[in-house]
Amino acid sequence: MKKQIGVPHIAMGAALIAVCSWLSIPMTVPVTMQTFAVCLVAALFGWKAGLYAVACYIMLGAVGLPVFSGFRGGFGVLLGPTGGYIAGFLLTALAVGLSAERFGRRPGVLIPAMVLGVLLCYVFGTAWFMVVYTRANGPVSILTALSLCVFPYLLPDALKILLAAFLTRRLAPLAGREGRQSGD
Repeated sequence: MKKQIGVPHIAMGAALIAVCSWLSIPMTVPVTMQTFAVCLVAALFGWKAGLYAVACYIMLGAVGLPVFSGFRGGFGVLLGPTGGYIAGFLLTALAVGLSAERFGRRPGVLIPAMVLGVLLCYVFGTAWFMVVYTRANGPVSILTALSLCVFPYLLPDALKILLAAFLTRRLAPLAGREGRQSGD
């Protein structure tokens, strides 16, 4: 039987994303475990609860709670160069959650959905970075932006996707999301 996903799940998802943001390696765009948490929450709870959890996380940070990487918070972080990646988590949650609900939670389904979700986040975040960077420092090429904001993160994000897919497989029955698990 499929369990109902509600407010406690959304709160737990937002809290997981916040805790994972604190596990950070500072860079132009910090390496954090946020993408792992967003993928895991959306895969386990579906697109609606995944979106709500990410939106809750973003709102908590916007009002000043230190939930973003480096224990930062405030609306200024969202308007800064990395704000587009934070907003891009909404796209990640949507892609992963929709795929998990529609096609199941097998690794063969989740991994491509998570790759798509992270790519959507990269696109939105990098476009945002280029706009903010250009306003502050002058034009930046797409290659420079990708070199700063995407290329260094491909391998870490691939590992986070694999971890999230593996844990989803293990945790889905506990979350009442065991449907469409078989058939690997």
